[in-house]
Amino acid sequence: MLCYYASDKSHGMNRHPKKTNKNAPKTTISRTGRRVSRTQRAMKPAPVQSSTEATFPMRVNKYLAFTNHSTRKGGDELVEKGMVFINDRKAVLGDMVQETDRVEVRRKGKQPTYHYLALNKPPGVNTHKESIDDTDVLDLVPKEMRMHKFFPIGRLDKASEGLIILTDDGRVTDRLLNPKYDHDKTYEVKVKMSLRTNFKEKMEGGVDIEGYETKPCEVTITGEKSFRVVLTEGKTHQIRRMVAALFNEVVSLKRSRILNVKLGTMPAGGHRIIQGDELQLFLKNLSLV
Repeated sequence: MLCYYASDKSHGMNRHPKKTNKNAPKTTISRTGRRVSRTQRAMKPAPVQSSTEATFPMRVNKYLAFTNHSTRKGGDELVEKGMVFINDRKAVLGDMVQETDRVEVRRKGKQPTYHYLALNKPPGVNTHKESIDDTDVLDLVPKEMRMHKFFPIGRLDKASEGLIILTDDGRVTDRLLNPKYDHDKTYEVKVKMSLRTNFKEKMEGGVDIEGYETKPCEVTITGEKSFRVVLTEGKTHQIRRMVAALFNEVVSLKRSRILNVKLGTMPAGGHRIIQGDELQLFLKNLSLV
């Protein structure tokens, strides 16, 4: 049984609205038709909170996701199965969590077990199938492991190669891919022409790619026509577009690291289970343990 208390900086929930205050100030009707009190008209807008902070009240599914217990969809499923309780009352879909509430997840049977694979995607293989005849990374998973319903976290374009993490843990997706978390990944890149003397400086400072300026990154020049780059974001074809904006062209691109998980000497098309200390550190980096 999982139990949270708002006093521990968690979030509670209560779908019952607050009672009306008979002594509340008189209201007027705004231009938008919404009732606004004189006090409210004089108030300054509330500061915008960080997306990583709790804001009350919040829906029960968002609460369960925020506390790293499930995804929002998974939270809805737990509620539908009658496993979520708010102040000893069985929760229903749409319940709102208040800061003073106590939330419990009362599971029956064993806790879910998740699985994680590191896979070396070869060039020419899609991350996701684009047609029935395509080969994608899931085709490289051994048949005896496909019962776990793996899916790839993120993607590499067809021409690129390297590390992709496969899992059946839906909590990982947002934690790893959302740029607000600044999780770093390393890429080894070879280009067509010799690198310009200011290439490192231009890349690290941010590159304008079709109106979007990339975040600062870390670049190490490894050869006349090669470099290593560490990114904390992953826009579509980002490295290829950054290089093109600096008047060069990517010849090959390999992802060699995601957080603490490294590609190492894994052969093309090969895989290994992420487990033990490596898994614990990976989940800790994602704030899932």
